[in-house]
Amino acid sequence: MGIEDRIAALEARNLAVEANKRWETHPLRRVAIAVITYLCAFIYMRIMGLEPAFIGAFVPVGGYLLSTISLPILRKWVESRNA
Repeated sequence: MGIEDRIAALEARNLAVEANKRWETHPLRRVAIAVITYLCAFIYMRIMGLEPAFIGAFVPVGGYLLSTISLPILRKWVESRNA
């Protein structure tokens, strides 16, 4: 494998990594996970007979959204202490 082939392979890998990073940080990803979490919780609560399911299903969604807000803050704090 020549140097040009290795560089082309690295550039292709970098493009894939960048695309994955864009998806990981895109707000649509958070919304999609929140909607799926809500639907799963709602269906579970309805099956179990827990009412009002349409309100109670927001609890895990709220936990998820709070964790996505707080974890970057905690990460920066930990990184600053270990620098």
